Amino acid sequence: MHTRHFLTALTAAAALGLAGCGGSNTLTVNTSPAPPVATSSARIPISDMSTATYLGFRGGLYPNGNAMPAEHYNAGIQRANAIQPLDGNGQPNANGKMVLMSLGMSNTTQEWCTDGSSLTCNSWTFSGQALADPAVNHRTLMIVNGAAGGQTTATWDSPSDSNYDRVRDQRLAPLGLTEKQVQIAWVKQANAQPTSSLPASDADAYQLEQGLGDVIRSMKVRYPNLKMVFLSSRIYGGYATTGLNPEPYAYEGGFSVKWLIEAQIRQNLAGTVDAKAGDLNYSNSTAPWLAWSAYLWADGMNPRSDGLTWATTDLRDDDHTHPSPAGQQKVGTLLLQFFKTSPHTRCWFLASAPPCQ
Repeated sequence: MHTRHFLTALTAAAALGLAGCGGSNTLTVNTSPAPPVATSSARIPISDMSTATYLGFRGGLYPNGNAMPAEHYNAGIQRANAIQPLDGNGQPNANGKMVLMSLGMSNTTQEWCTDGSSLTCNSWTFSGQALADPAVNHRTLMIVNGAAGGQTTATWDSPSDSNYDRVRDQRLAPLGLTEKQVQIAWVKQANAQPTSSLPASDADAYQLEQGLGDVIRSMKVRYPNLKMVFLSSRIYGGYATTGLNPEPYAYEGGFSVKWLIEAQIRQNLAGTVDAKAGDLNYSNSTAPWLAWSAYLWADGMNPRSDGLTWATTDLRDDDHTHPSPAGQQKVGTLLLQFFKTSPHTRCWFLASAPPCQ
């Protein structure tokens, strides 16, 4: 299960997400994701694109590459250090809990915890690995699975969606937790059965960006103490045997996440609200702070610069879209490495760690 390429990938897992860990001194942001003049149709991992483009769209996880702009980096550090145990009413309490929760669809729940509705997570998933890791904070941190099969973006885009009641009643309450204790989330979303790819003006990547913006704002309403949301996009979809979410949509969803985070960076720097992503101001109660976690896409068995690959055995035989246990473990390990090492997470994720910085 642990191939040589996979082991190599773990040494750079925050590329992934640690892209979110380096600061840069200046910020130059495109005012919209409109394509530059140069064009290319090659699908290169966004974290490996450097000066290359995809159909004219620039890569890099953040505006100027894989390093998070300094202003956004520092805002994240401030929020990370503000995370603390809360009681059920959302008030600071040394005996309270900090909830890290997943939100998304089938792939999300499979990689985070389980394919079913059980509160018990499979040992090879992110939650299962974290539970068994003695370095993780098991005293005040609660890792909760809010994701569920079939629950794509449109089922989370309003605070009145029944999904939020399901999470409250079936995932939080049985653990003695409340919505006011949720402070951190991992979001991985997609739209089912996409039909329009980039660079079309109605491309699913644009629709997903808009939907993600609605989801983020809805989460802030339901979880008033939500401070940080870390996002991932889909794993490789090139082996898919159905139209659920094949290539190029799995790949292009990475641009949706990139544009969403870039929209927040731009808004909080210059006050410009993105027409697709909408208001993502983290300086008030509109939205939490956003960043990449592990970037999961690689072009099948073509190794990414850090060695990450996706084999057919990493996907389920029935559709080659959902991850097999091997693929679930691969994602879980990358996520665990991210949360243990990122400067924006280790201060609350680990049992013993200095303040985030």
